[in-house]
Amino acid sequence: MHILKYKPILFFSFLTCSLYAQETPKTSIDTTKLSEVVITGQFEPQSLKKSVFNVRVIKREDIERRAANNLADVLNQYLNITVRPSGTDGRSTVSMFGLDGQYFKILMDNVPIVSDSGLGNNIDLTQINLDDVERIEIIEGSMGVTHGANAVTGILNIITKKGSKKRYEVSATVQEETVGNEYAIFNKGRHIQAFKASYNINNNLYVSVGANRNDFAGFFDNKRGKNYSVNDSLRGYSWLPKQQIITNALVSYTKGTFRAFYKFDYFNENVDYYNSIVIPIDNYPFEPTYYSRDIRYKTNRNFHLLNASGHLFSQLAYTVSASYQKQKRDQERFNYYILSSQEKENNTITYLSREVLYSTGSVSNFFKDKRYDLQLGYEAVTEKGFASPASGTFRDEEQVGGVNRTLGNYDFYASAEIKCTDRFSLRPGYRHSFQSVFEDQNAMSLGARYLFGKGLEARASVGKSYRTPNFDELYSYFVDSNHNVQGNENLTPESSLSYEGSIKKETFFSSGLKLNNNLIASYIEVDDRISLILTSVTPSFAYRYMNVDKYKIVNVATSHQLAYKNFEAAAGLSLVGVSQLLDAGALDSISNSDFLYVLNGNASVGYNVPKWNTLFSLYYKYTGREQLYQQNTDVSNNITYSKAIIDGYSMLDASVKTSFLEKKLDLTFGARNLLNMKNINSTAGGSVGGVHGGGSGNMLLAYGTSFFAKLTYNINFN
Repeated sequence: MHILKYKPILFFSFLTCSLYAQETPKTSIDTTKLSEVVITGQFEPQSLKKSVFNVRVIKREDIERRAANNLADVLNQYLNITVRPSGTDGRSTVSMFGLDGQYFKILMDNVPIVSDSGLGNNIDLTQINLDDVERIEIIEGSMGVTHGANAVTGILNIITKKGSKKRYEVSATVQEETVGNEYAIFNKGRHIQAFKASYNINNNLYVSVGANRNDFAGFFDNKRGKNYSVNDSLRGYSWLPKQQIITNALVSYTKGTFRAFYKFDYFNENVDYYNSIVIPIDNYPFEPTYYSRDIRYKTNRNFHLLNASGHLFSQLAYTVSASYQKQKRDQERFNYYILSSQEKENNTITYLSREVLYSTGSVSNFFKDKRYDLQLGYEAVTEKGFASPASGTFRDEEQVGGVNRTLGNYDFYASAEIKCTDRFSLRPGYRHSFQSVFEDQNAMSLGARYLFGKGLEARASVGKSYRTPNFDELYSYFVDSNHNVQGNENLTPESSLSYEGSIKKETFFSSGLKLNNNLIASYIEVDDRISLILTSVTPSFAYRYMNVDKYKIVNVATSHQLAYKNFEAAAGLSLVGVSQLLDAGALDSISNSDFLYVLNGNASVGYNVPKWNTLFSLYYKYTGREQLYQQNTDVSNNITYSKAIIDGYSMLDASVKTSFLEKKLDLTFGARNLLNMKNINSTAGGSVGGVHGGGSGNMLLAYGTSFFAKLTYNINFN
């Protein structure tokens, strides 16, 4: 285990484009400024300005104007966040600062969401529906003290709706989208239907239910679909079809300072893989028939959450959550007879499964003196994991059909907030994690915030966190005549160290113009990074997961927002430098560790026309050319390292949202990917973000320009 190392914190300066000579007096600013409340990482809900952390907020209005149905739809426009889609398995995962979804934690109402491969990490973004979401809060950087393992690059907290100002609310939605230039009512395009109803039974009790169906008919591109019977490798889809059914229910009770709610989500998904190989069957004297060996992947997730919060002894503020979650992925193999469109010889087995018991809680507000606050908290996790040999990477264990393991951790943390002055606050914290499989881990952090006045705010933080090995890294075993890929039960958790500093300036003008300027600089270092490395080349190539790599990230980002009357605009740039030190382990070869840089940018424009009840929006995102070192073998089986390139690309979306009939009817229409991106060139092999292995070709990014229309009918009354 590494001891926290002291390194110089990055110093920086920021020249705001706001002109102090044009600012209005402080009294006018106070009446103009609206205080946005955030809850993620806080002792209690408080204004964004008072938060020691830099919190990014995606509001409900932002989700609606994009007609976003799932988390992948909304995240692909944000700086330092890259959505990695895969048409071959239907998944979309998140990458931040070049590190994949294992380092970024996704929560719902402050509870991590279960996935195929863990808890809160490597989530398929297309499986997170946004119908009942009130807002999304994102914090970049180490959050190990408050959110435990794997919160290395940041956290995303989805906050769902738990109340209404109206007594009754009912909404029904229909959304139609093209998939590139492909669309038909049933078998092409994307078709979404949703329903939601809520009722305030009395002043204390609120209930809601909802359902959503998302039918993505796949992307043909140059393929011919499932009923194509010629054996020329054109059968199937470039982007797999999938159908999702989501239901949810909520019961919320509030009385005085006490609040409790129970939330239930059910998710069902079918992803269909149609084999490109067509097998003929002799049917003499008639024409031959044809079939293919196809696969259907079925995912089911149950999410139960019970939360209570309030005050003890009239002063202590507490919150406690208990959650049971289970996600299971089945694999159904069948023969599809093409001419008769029949499935036969169906056989279903469980492919992957995760079952989690989770609880977290905290107590704060120990002191009457508001200059000091202390939060004590805990987290308890029991995670049962299962993987069958059907996944292709796990061996049978005593003929029971797969690998079953239980991982657990029991954590305690303490965090304090010290208001040294009205302007200056400190936030130290420490977490100790008792691990069932690994050595005990710890996380530490220190945050500071200073308010200079006249809208100028400065923040700085340093944090130590960790990532625990996942199920694949520990227990993989894929050995045959052509492969030798093995997990490693002796792996240790990765350790990380991060620094961040920022300056933010808000300026209000007497004309009504508002400017917001922000500059952030950060540094992250990951030691003992786990990678799949080549351990021998004779008699055959053998790979094993080992703690060998080092990873460093330098990030400088600036963002600017402008709002004037009915017009708003935003723009941002980030420069991210990544240093990888890839180690061949037993083969004694180490890569170059130079920093490789990538430039990203985004911009958005919105214009509201009140008399038309119409909002026009435009979103642009540029992802620059990415470089990374990867391990290869030459013709003599010697280890070499090369610089892989992933080409840059741009995405442009546009939408119009309008309301009719006294806002009972909402219509949103527009286009995604107006620049018609599909594939980008890549010389990287393996997974992006740290590669041992070779390969090159096109990376499937999107399916071209798509058009959408969303119609929602609302019935709200008291």
